[in-house]
Amino acid sequence: MYEPRNYRQRVQARGLISFQVSLDETDLFIQARTDLSRQTAVLLDECRSVITSYIRSNPEFGSCLSPLPLDRQAHALVREMYSASQKAGVGPMAGVAGAVAEFIGRRLLAMTPEIIIENGGDVFIKTSITRQVAIYAGNSPLSGKIGLVVMPENTPAGICASSGTVGPSLSFGKADAAVAISPSCTLADAAATAIGNTVTCPDAIADGLDRAKNIEGVSGAVIIIGERMGAWGNIELIRLD
Repeated sequence: MYEPRNYRQRVQARGLISFQVSLDETDLFIQARTDLSRQTAVLLDECRSVITSYIRSNPEFGSCLSPLPLDRQAHALVREMYSASQKAGVGPMAGVAGAVAEFIGRRLLAMTPEIIIENGGDVFIKTSITRQVAIYAGNSPLSGKIGLVVMPENTPAGICASSGTVGPSLSFGKADAAVAISPSCTLADAAATAIGNTVTCPDAIADGLDRAKNIEGVSGAVIIIGERMGAWGNIELIRLD
């Protein structure tokens, strides 16, 4: 079921224009130097075709909640999802939103020097200036009040969130937001799921951060549950008004 993404109305990156592209269950909010809606629609159709075709011939890829052996003959997009799931210890589809955002984002970088793609709370970003990414955490009093500072030299990057209280994504935890940061948006998405699964109560925040530390390729994490928050890694947090 579609859940209105009202937070998008409060987001406008300086120097960029905004547009949305949707296809079936995928709804992208994109900010770039120019309107690339047409090119994005073509790439999104390609992404979805690759993934749905692969699942039709390999149903386990779409349903398994644990890592599967890498299929070296698969499309590069699918192989990236396999790799991320193995590193994070979750099923391949745990990284699908990040994979789609990253696949499209890297292609569009040939047409714009800066791009931000948000796909259901998972963000692929390449920026030329320092920017702030707010963390949406549902009904937590910290929701929208904490942000990540993103330096241009640390991009392209993925900043992805999993939640046990917001949205339709499967999570076995209770975190309002479990955020992972990585140079790979696909891995950040899979890692956010793994971290979120670990946080079943406020006292488990430390366990979630330990999980993040042990996922190769993850550079930082933020966990919010209710009024409590924990963070780890090469990140800079900022209080937002």
